[in-house]
Amino acid sequence: MLHTSEGRRPLRVRSLVGLIPLLAVQTLEPERLEQMEGFHRRLTWFVQHRPDLTEHVACMKTPGHRERRLLAILDRERLSRVLAVMLDEREFLSPYGIRAISAIHRDHPYQLDVNGARYEVRYEPAESSTGLFGGNSNWRGPIWFPINYLLIEALQKFHHYYGSEFTVECPTGSGRLMNLGEVAAELSRRMSRIFLRDDEGRRPVFGGIDTFQHDPHWRDLILFHEYFHGDNGAGIGASHQTGWTALIAKLLQQSGE
Repeated sequence: MLHTSEGRRPLRVRSLVGLIPLLAVQTLEPERLEQMEGFHRRLTWFVQHRPDLTEHVACMKTPGHRERRLLAILDRERLSRVLAVMLDEREFLSPYGIRAISAIHRDHPYQLDVNGARYEVRYEPAESSTGLFGGNSNWRGPIWFPINYLLIEALQKFHHYYGSEFTVECPTGSGRLMNLGEVAAELSRRMSRIFLRDDEGRRPVFGGIDTFQHDPHWRDLILFHEYFHGDNGAGIGASHQTGWTALIAKLLQQSGE
């Protein structure tokens, strides 16, 4: 095992897999729970008779903001610990969203020795540096809209339960505290930057393609790429991925509302 620069603990692969438990969350409005008598009865029985299962997830009987109930894998403590890593700009948090793999693996790749051969997983913000899987790094660093969108929705649901009193640092280490609704909005803003012009009039999505950046016939024709560079937001992969990158329209709508 590799060790962190502090030399305190083994460094395992830090990828979106470790963030997926965030997505298992739903809130129940009290009036809706009263309407579902059968579900409410079974939920009460489950909480009372299966402590062997409920002890490993968030409490389902403690009312939160506006008396809502929480159905989630992560309790408050675990949620805080996961977000501390996810919102760290040295790890997952990019200026343009959440990376597929922590940037810590840029300088500290995960290495595995098998039968005398050494394999490694390194943070790669764009395409892969090897021909493995067709030279497409996919989940080794770029920003993917589907997962980012689901993370934003999950944060909004946690915020519905915990309310504005539950805050975390965003970015981690900045001293800037946000509630989870504000964190979701911040991630939305970072993803929106991919398509918006910066102070120099350049859209990150177009990367170093001058024709798209400056030509009046092309500069406003936005392409919905498959995924995006984990450091500079440039579009990568298929340029017609409206099936999921078009989710940016929903994020812009939420921001406007």
